[in-house]
Amino acid sequence: MFNKVLIANRGEIALRVLRACKELGIATVAVHSTADSEAMHVRLADESVCIGPPPARDSYLNIHEILAACEITGADAIHPGYGFLSENAKFAEILEAHDIAFIGPTAEHIRIMGDKIEAKNTAKRLGIPVVPGSDGEVTDEETARRVADEIGYPVLIKAASGGGGRGMKVARSRADLAEALHTARSEAKAAFGDDAVYIEKYLGKPRHIEIQVMGDGKGGGVHLGDRDCSLQRRHQKVLEEANSPALNDEQREKIGEICANAIRDLGYAGAGTVEFLYEDGEFYFIEMNTRLQVEHPVTEMITGIDLVNEQLRVASGGGLSFTQADVTFSGHAIECRINAEHPETFVPSPGRITYYHPPGGLGVRVDSGVYQGYSIPPNYDSLIGKLIVHGRNRVECLMRLRRALDEYVVDGINTTLPLFRELVSNTDIQDGEYNIHWLEHYLAQKA
Repeated sequence: MFNKVLIANRGEIALRVLRACKELGIATVAVHSTADSEAMHVRLADESVCIGPPPARDSYLNIHEILAACEITGADAIHPGYGFLSENAKFAEILEAHDIAFIGPTAEHIRIMGDKIEAKNTAKRLGIPVVPGSDGEVTDEETARRVADEIGYPVLIKAASGGGGRGMKVARSRADLAEALHTARSEAKAAFGDDAVYIEKYLGKPRHIEIQVMGDGKGGGVHLGDRDCSLQRRHQKVLEEANSPALNDEQREKIGEICANAIRDLGYAGAGTVEFLYEDGEFYFIEMNTRLQVEHPVTEMITGIDLVNEQLRVASGGGLSFTQADVTFSGHAIECRINAEHPETFVPSPGRITYYHPPGGLGVRVDSGVYQGYSIPPNYDSLIGKLIVHGRNRVECLMRLRRALDEYVVDGINTTLPLFRELVSNTDIQDGEYNIHWLEHYLAQKA
C-alpha cells in the first residue's frame, strides 16, 4: 500500500478520498489554491501545499505545481478525484515517468475512452450495444446527410472530445442538419480545442443508466450494479438512484455482465462507469468515464463496498478485495446534488454560510466539505455537497429523503434544497416515471 497520497482535487471529493486514506493508515497531502486555504480537506490533511491562485488553470490544472508538491512532501501516489486532471492521459503519463502512481486507469485507457468516436468503436468491439450512427468523425455536410438518412431523423451531432452537453446539437430534419453540424463543430472547438464531431440516432425519451465497474488491471473485473441518472438539467445530473426503477433483475444482471466482460477484456484497472441511454428495453452505449463518479455513494450504499478503498488497493498492486460472487444489493439509495444556486434561476450563489446543519439519522449520509462560517468561492463549481439516503426499498428511501431534506439547513446563500423538496413530492418522481428530458420540461412549466 502507498505511504503518502496527494489528493489533486478540492471540495467534497477531496475530503472523501482523504477519509478513505486515513482509514487505511495512509498519510495525506492536500493541495489547494489561495481561494481554498480554509477548506475542510486542507484542515484535516496531514500536510498541505498551496499550488497557485484561484483560477483552476493556475492551480488544480497546473501539472508542474502538483508535481512540485509531490517532490516537496514525498508523496508516492496521486488521487485525482473527479473533474480537473482525473481523465487527463498526459497527466497519467507524466506521473508514470516520475515514478508516482496514478490512482486510476492507464493513460492508454483514458485516451481511448476520452475520444468518443474511439470509445464507441471500442465498445462495439467488446460487445457493448451502441447507438446507431456514424462509424467515425463527420467532417462535411454530404457525409452528414448520408448518415442521417440511413439512421433516420432526428439525429444528434456530438463532439468527439469532452462532454457536459457542449458541442451537442439536435437536427430534427434535413433542413436543420447543416446549421446543427456547423454549430456543434464551433462549440466543440471553443470548448475542447477539437472540432471533431460524430452523428448518432436521437432517442426521444430515454433514461440515463450507468453501470459501475471495477477492474484489477490483470484481466479481472466486476460490475456493481446500475445507477439511474435520468434527472438532468442541461445534460448535468441532478439526482441519481440505485438501482434504477426502470430495470428488472434480469436486465440488470445481463447488462452488468456485458460491461464486466468488457473491462476484463481491456485489462482495465480501477473504477469506471459505462454509461447508456435506455429506451424500450434496449441499452445504447454513450461513453465510459475512466474515474470515480460524483454519484458513486449510491452504489456504496447498496453494496457496502468502499469504491475509493478499492481504487487505492488496485493502484498499489493489491487487486480487488472481492469477487463478482461477493457483490450483493441491499435496498435502495438516492443522491441529491445540493448546489449553491438559486433554486429557480440557477444563478450561482457564492458567499459565506452563516448557519449550517446537515441532516442525520439512520440511512443518511452527507458528503460535503463545507461548514458554518465557510465562504464558498466563486471560482469553481457550485456543489455544496451530496445528500445520500438509503432505505430497505424505494418507498422507504423516498420517505427518508423527504425527512432529510427538511432537516438540511444552509443559511447565508441560495441553494437548490427547495427544488429537491418539490421534486421528492412529485408523483412522477415517486413512481419512477421520468426520463432525461423530464426535469427540463418541469422547470419550463414553472417558469
